[in-house]
Amino acid sequence: MAEAGMHLSVAQGLTQLPQPNGARFVTLFERGSITVELYAPRGHDPQQPHARDEMYVVVSGRGTFVCGGSRAPFSPGDFLFVPAGIVHRFEEFSDDLVVWVVFYGPEGGEGVFT
Repeated sequence: MAEAGMHLSVAQGLTQLPQPNGARFVTLFERGSITVELYAPRGHDPQQPHARDEMYVVVSGRGTFVCGGSRAPFSPGDFLFVPAGIVHRFEEFSDDLVVWVVFYGPEGGEGVFT
């Protein structure tokens, strides 16, 4: 028998933020090597490099995305990729920033980014 699909909404995730410990992200789905989170930082982005490859899809908000040595403006609908272990963060972002975050693959990433 096939498994049922999964439906996640931004509204569902936002009801869980901030978490009791003050965290501005919530894990909403995990399966195999995939973890899906909703992230909504406020004021500053305290992220540190992650052990796995990571994708962001910007739901709302605008600002600058710093990844390694590059800086790029972002806005709703944008897709951002971060290889495992790379320093990255959101800067100068609006107060309504919300992004889907997808971690996947093995620790150390899946290999060379092309």
